[in-house]
Amino acid sequence: MVFSSLPFLFLFLTVVLLVSHILPFRFRNFFLLLANLVFYAYGEPVYVLIMIGSILVNFFAGLLMDKQSTQGRRRAVLVVGIVLNLAALGVFKYAGLFVSTLREIPGLSSLPEVDIALPIGISFYTFQAVSYLIDVYWDDCAASHNLINFASYISLFPQLIAGPIVRYKDVNEQLVSRRETPTLFNSGVRLFVVGLAKKVLLANQFGMLWDAMSADPVAAGALGAWAGACAYTLQIYFDFAGYSDMARGLGRMLGFEFCINFNYPYISKSVTEFWRRWHISLSTWFRDYVYIPLGGNRCGKLRQCVNILVVWALTGFWHGAGWNFLFWGFYYGVLLLLEKLLLGKYIRRLPAVFQHLYAMVIVIIGWVFFASPDLSTALAYLQVMFSFSPGTMGGASLVMPWLGMAVIGVVAATPLAKNLWEKLQGKKAMPLVEGALCLAALLLCTASLVSDSYNPFLYFRF
Repeated sequence: MVFSSLPFLFLFLTVVLLVSHILPFRFRNFFLLLANLVFYAYGEPVYVLIMIGSILVNFFAGLLMDKQSTQGRRRAVLVVGIVLNLAALGVFKYAGLFVSTLREIPGLSSLPEVDIALPIGISFYTFQAVSYLIDVYWDDCAASHNLINFASYISLFPQLIAGPIVRYKDVNEQLVSRRETPTLFNSGVRLFVVGLAKKVLLANQFGMLWDAMSADPVAAGALGAWAGACAYTLQIYFDFAGYSDMARGLGRMLGFEFCINFNYPYISKSVTEFWRRWHISLSTWFRDYVYIPLGGNRCGKLRQCVNILVVWALTGFWHGAGWNFLFWGFYYGVLLLLEKLLLGKYIRRLPAVFQHLYAMVIVIIGWVFFASPDLSTALAYLQVMFSFSPGTMGGASLVMPWLGMAVIGVVAATPLAKNLWEKLQGKKAMPLVEGALCLAALLLCTASLVSDSYNPFLYFRF
């Protein structure tokens, strides 16, 4: 089920909110778990069994680890638990790539192709489960003894499909005793509508320009190719940040507070700053559970460089089973190393506008690798971007109608609108204006969804 769909907005969400706030608190987590399973099973009934299996394995692994008297036994349970989690993720996400790579080896071309559908959200809830096991092992949180609460954590529908990646130690108290107030609920509604508008009114529109330009970049020419890459840059931000806003808004409506996942990444002045602002929950997950355990920056420069490259190779591969994603990960890993070891001090001396320009060019190029179906397609697209080809489609005539939309997108991707809005707070008419704008945005989104029922989030494929 997709947040930006009419069945979710006007049927599922309405029923869940009504029933959840009517039920006594002691029954709410059980009802929430049922709602989570219905939400997940709506599109893929079979794969809900995979998620239930993950819930049971990790719940009992946590209990078993808690009962062990020695660190060696606790570590053994941890290792088995992590292996089982990653094995499930590996089979569903990477088996196809592994077999197709083997088929390229002489003598193995007769191997049968493997085409396994990827369960939606498996990358996210697997990482949540792994973080839970590691936190229990580190004594950062107690093992859960309540299966309903733990199952609700793994399957929590607001952030199940595309994050943010929530840690058990951050949400456990809210599962046991969350605070539900009219103020929190109202702020959740506003945040949800803002996220919905980002997705439906902005991301979907920029997606059309990217689709048109990427379909035939040679015909689009250099100007059209750059316009398409910039459009995808805005599309993926509004798509993913919009989902995160909706997830946080839904959480607030149900009494939960999730972490901020995006902090205006496109105002960054370096690649390092960009990754402190983009998909924050994933970056901090890799930092805490991979980079620091590998030694972080405590074992000398060479080891630190290796650790960074390992983390970014894994980050790229986490996003997708394709060599373009692995290249994308190394692309950022190498750039982060260059900034840390060599370029950072020179970049900081540049005027702010050139720092922003540098960061955005790097990010836009990176998104071409990310958005393309394979590495060769990405390289062909970049070749057009850095050529002087005028194309045959009339790049300027294609781009000109999008200039107004581009201005709206750039402003919405920066804190300008937010800062202006905050300055207007306190005015007597603001609550009425805010409510009217939310209603107008919801009506516009609904009208758009009626005419276009298929609009999946880009991160659903991860």
